[in-house]
Amino acid sequence: MKLKKRTDPKFVLIIIVLSQFCCTSLWFAGNAVLNDLIYKFSLNDNSLGTLTSSVQLGFITGTLLFAIFTVADRFAAQKVFFTCALLGALCNAAIIFEGNNLWSILSLRYLTGFFLAGIYPVGMKIASDHFKNGLGKAMGFLVGALVLGTAFPYLLSSFTNSFPWKGVIAVTSIIAVFGGTIMLVVIPSTNRLKSERLELDAFINVFKNKNFRIPAIGYFGHMWELYAFWAFLPLILIAYKTSHPNISLNIPILCFLIIAIGALGCVLGGYISQKIGVKRTAFICLLMSCACCLGLPFLIATPSKSLFIGYLLFWGFMVVADSPLFSTLVAQQAPVKVKGTALTIVNCIGFLITIGSIQLLSYLNYQFNTNLIYMILALGPIVGLIALLKKRNI
Repeated sequence: MKLKKRTDPKFVLIIIVLSQFCCTSLWFAGNAVLNDLIYKFSLNDNSLGTLTSSVQLGFITGTLLFAIFTVADRFAAQKVFFTCALLGALCNAAIIFEGNNLWSILSLRYLTGFFLAGIYPVGMKIASDHFKNGLGKAMGFLVGALVLGTAFPYLLSSFTNSFPWKGVIAVTSIIAVFGGTIMLVVIPSTNRLKSERLELDAFINVFKNKNFRIPAIGYFGHMWELYAFWAFLPLILIAYKTSHPNISLNIPILCFLIIAIGALGCVLGGYISQKIGVKRTAFICLLMSCACCLGLPFLIATPSKSLFIGYLLFWGFMVVADSPLFSTLVAQQAPVKVKGTALTIVNCIGFLITIGSIQLLSYLNYQFNTNLIYMILALGPIVGLIALLKKRNI
């Protein structure tokens, strides 16, 4: 008996969001158990930046190939999503096996990132196909699911004493398979225009549209800050704890809360954008997160634990609230036939930029013993803000 797929918009959105949450939990699974991986496989203490960048590099490679071959527009998006969820889960789970070393773990994280290229941007493509109206709100829920998926491994790792690190890896792999399965089985396909032929130049041609380039540049500036903030959040908390030895912090729980609150930012940003406009909302969010970048070194000095954690929660709220808004603007300005490719290539370039900011912070953190290094995260938002100030019809 064939399962009848429901087309009710609210139900479709719930399933897409649930699928995205389950599958993107693979993203920071390695980061959440980094200390255990260092101990188990004799990694070096500076593995955070390398481990994170390996996932980003895999994602970049995947999105580049997906964009060049217009995979998301030439094949059924749900099938692409499911296949990548399954393969990504297998690569993630392989970390558990004995005999791994630094290079095998980096390779597995790279492959996990590669298959995430068929999950995150393809999920956005599926959402944009189903929600032509109210896309900003739908994207808010979708990126919110990514944020919760990113934070989820930290929540699991906070129970390390009763829930071993292998359990964190196993759970994230299992729910990723579940997420891919419900996307394939439950979400109906759409009748939107589809690119039937291979268009190797499609991922370049979309940038000829000036109205497309502006939100893309805004997104690139946002990405310079976002993943570096998420990746270095544990070190930021450690720096505060070191400066104030009498203050105790539950770092895994705080990382979960500070990252997870971004999901609320995404959802509320989507609703607010319906009132004041997508571009204006994105500008305000980017401006607020830029200010947080510049203020961090001074807040680390405050003896008030509540003030510091509140500051990070506000930053965590703002740092990703503009992400679905930029994705909405990109999707609205992209040609319908190559919308999936346009979203994919913008993701590709955005995540390439994250490697630059993460590696630069890693180098500066190693070379200089100062919290002022985090101010460089403001460079990306500044570029994005300048781009958004241009008066275009977006």
